Amino acid sequence: MSTTHAIEATDLRKRYGDMDALAGIDLEVPAGSVCGLLGPNGAGKTTAVRILTTLATADGGSARVAGFDVAREPMEVRRRIGLAAQDATVDGLLTGRENLVMIGELHHVGRKVARRRAPELLEQFDLTDAGDKLAKDYSGGMRRRLDLAATLVARPDVLFLDEPTTGLDPRARKELWTVLETLVDGGTTLLLTTQYLDEADRLADEIVVVDHGRVIARGDARTLKREVGGDQLELVPVDADDLPRAAEILEAVAGARASVDQAVRRITAPTESGVEALGEVAGELRAAGIEVEDLGLHQPTLEDVFLTLTGSAPDADAGERTEQPEEALR
Repeated sequence: MSTTHAIEATDLRKRYGDMDALAGIDLEVPAGSVCGLLGPNGAGKTTAVRILTTLATADGGSARVAGFDVAREPMEVRRRIGLAAQDATVDGLLTGRENLVMIGELHHVGRKVARRRAPELLEQFDLTDAGDKLAKDYSGGMRRRLDLAATLVARPDVLFLDEPTTGLDPRARKELWTVLETLVDGGTTLLLTTQYLDEADRLADEIVVVDHGRVIARGDARTLKREVGGDQLELVPVDADDLPRAAEILEAVAGARASVDQAVRRITAPTESGVEALGEVAGELRAAGIEVEDLGLHQPTLEDVFLTLTGSAPDADAGERTEQPEEALR
């Protein structure tokens, strides 16, 4: 395997009972880059992270992180990585500063070094004023930033973030993005799982789309959007009962499969005919007696890629806690 890649996985497999959580995933993440792992809830993202961070063992395939085999050299891997899981794991009864010092000691960096690193990280994550307050009194965004700061006490070469901004408000998410961009500029390799498409669009050098334990697409955001095709027809009927018939009309005109997001009554389909297709759809809808709330054309987005590839919209409020049976995590 090449030493230029910070993360490498070949034919990675994991099975829980009758369920294939991973069905043969390949990954290559160059050092100093950001890989965004996208997929529906339960697609296999968290399972992949658990294996790559030595928290779970693969049933097949191999993986190396920071040059070390995750199965044969787990301690070497752990010395070189940081992991921020879906829920912040800081101790609410300790101050922010005390949390960072404790984590440093657990990583065997020494109490003196940990005490020196703590104020550096508090400043980096805009937590200096809150450094001597109990973590239980932090807001959700502050706790998330403290949790991320804790993963950096030992200066890891590779950072794994599992749904890092789930539950944060838009402002807190953007603040965290800025911090992550600074880390990558400093040479850190980052693998993040996310269901926020704007997050992947902004941060990731490469996006890997996973569904049912398999990689179904990979590339940068621009490449993936180009693969979807030209313009996207978008239709929102007034009545949710009209979704099936409206989708049939859209598919017939576009000559491509339509994606239906029932939660917002939105139907999309790629088209090469542009305005001509739009006019034809309008006529067919009128003939069918279907009232329309919105009908238009737009350039493909990363959400269009997701819809086209997986057939469903991402659920940004759901993590992958249901991906593995509870007993598998013990």
